[in-house]
Amino acid sequence: MQLFGKISSFTQNNSFGKIRTYILCGVKEMGKRIIFHVDVNSAYLSWEAVYRLQHGDSLDLRTIPSIVGGNPETRHGIVLTKSIPAKKYGIQTGETLHTALAKCPELVIIPPNYGLYMQCSKAFGDILREYSPLVEQYSIDEYFMDFSNMERLFKDPVVAAYMLKDRIKSELGFTVNIGVSTNKILAKMASELQKPDKVHTIFPDEIAEKMWVLPIEELFMVGRATSKKLRSRGIRTIGDLAHYDPKLIKPFLHSHGLLVWNYANGIECNPVRENRRPIIKGMGNSTTIAFDIDDRKTAHLVLLSLTETVATRLRQSGYCARLVSVSFRTNEFFDCSHQRKIFSAIDCTNAIYEVARELFDELWKCEPIRHLGIRVSELCQNDFQQMTFFEKDYAKQRAVDRAIDSIRERFGNGSVFRSAFLNSGVRFSSGGTMDDEEYPMMSSQL
Repeated sequence: MQLFGKISSFTQNNSFGKIRTYILCGVKEMGKRIIFHVDVNSAYLSWEAVYRLQHGDSLDLRTIPSIVGGNPETRHGIVLTKSIPAKKYGIQTGETLHTALAKCPELVIIPPNYGLYMQCSKAFGDILREYSPLVEQYSIDEYFMDFSNMERLFKDPVVAAYMLKDRIKSELGFTVNIGVSTNKILAKMASELQKPDKVHTIFPDEIAEKMWVLPIEELFMVGRATSKKLRSRGIRTIGDLAHYDPKLIKPFLHSHGLLVWNYANGIECNPVRENRRPIIKGMGNSTTIAFDIDDRKTAHLVLLSLTETVATRLRQSGYCARLVSVSFRTNEFFDCSHQRKIFSAIDCTNAIYEVARELFDELWKCEPIRHLGIRVSELCQNDFQQMTFFEKDYAKQRAVDRAIDSIRERFGNGSVFRSAFLNSGVRFSSGGTMDDEEYPMMSSQL
């Protein structure tokens, strides 16, 4: 096979000696493993649509121009996910609600409900674990499954993938794409082919036909900056990169160039890691306010509403934070930020809010504010907490937080909230994500 011959010659004479074992590993394992990559189609929007249909709504959000993200009342924020009809208007993930509405004035905007999404993600993963003992959650809407040696239960992995896809659709109400191959990168690339509700394969002998013909931007880990550098050198397709001399890539893309060259050739040998925690650097929440905030009480309420969302996501992901940051933008577009490191890692809503409020008070000089944000980082697992004599004991408040999380998970995000928000003009839970998500997009380490 041409692919194997190319890899062999490269390992014998190359300037990247450190990855020789890595490549040989990929060749050795290729053909032995069967890996699934299962990806929810338009996850947030699909989960919102299913939830609303199950609770009596007659309109399926997936059939109309709709998005999840931002605040539908103020029309501020960004698009987190979009429906297929919205995509036809040129609406893109990450753009502002203002520009999205300019493209489609009748666009339906749904605020994000992260508690619901975590619940749907767990239900989705529970079904996958019935098909394989090795299931790795890679993002909130993506899982890898090691389907190797499962022939005794399912003779044909592709047939099993169709069974799994249809079962998720039947039992949970949303659709997924499943990519099937011999390693993670090829399974991931396969799942990204035609959507929605499809099963695709990219086995080693299908790489040239199905993957090499794609534009270079379609390759995982090739972003805008990388694709620009590659295209400037005549590399326009994944196949062009796969056939390019890797020694000529290093000078302008360094180690990242070798990584994407490997991926273009379908080389990757990382195992599916059972129960691996997603690598999260931080979590944040921010909001643009429809009016100028010029009093401390209202600013504190907005901070509290942002903290509610961040702290809930922090606990649901099983983390505590050691660093709290606060930022704001004035009505004259002047940006300020302030952060503080905490000795004992925290996940308690009140504890995070107290730090955020103190940071804001130290930073704010009574300028009118239009945008507020909070972020927590330096995360660690919340298996236990190290207490000190000099800091507050939040044990009781953490117990209250857990009870509230449980109620909201069962009855909805608005089932219980603080009385301070009554008649205040401030939503009890506002803003969207900022910086890192609960589960980040896939990194270079599959």
